[in-house]
Amino acid sequence: QVQLVESGGGLVQAGGSLRLSCAASGSTFTSYAMGWFRQAPGKAREFVAAISWQGGTATYYGDSVKGRFTISRDNAKNTLYLQMNSLIPEDTAIYSCAAGVHGGSSGDWKADYWGQGTQVTVSS
Repeated sequence: QVQLVESGGGLVQAGGSLRLSCAASGSTFTSYAMGWFRQAPGKAREFVAAISWQGGTATYYGDSVKGRFTISRDNAKNTLYLQMNSLIPEDTAIYSCAAGVHGGSSGDWKADYWGQGTQVTVSS
């Protein structure tokens, strides 16, 4: 089992940037495909981005963040990142790190393990 702790959320103006981090422990980090999901108030959870296991050579993005967000992983530090640029108010949500991400082939992204989440608020 893996434990996930997110950090880096906060308040930012539209057009600004934030970098989220997710520290993993308790299991072999490289064994997991990792990802980020978000949930805005009153809305369903939304897939944001995923990265393949081991070397992380494959990345995937939700349509609403393509070209603005970048997912990456540092296996030496057991850490997952999400660089968010050109933020817009619609990006406001709780962002959660996830391990054991799967389901991309059907478009129904899911995960086996979840962090507690970090709040991102984008002001207009």
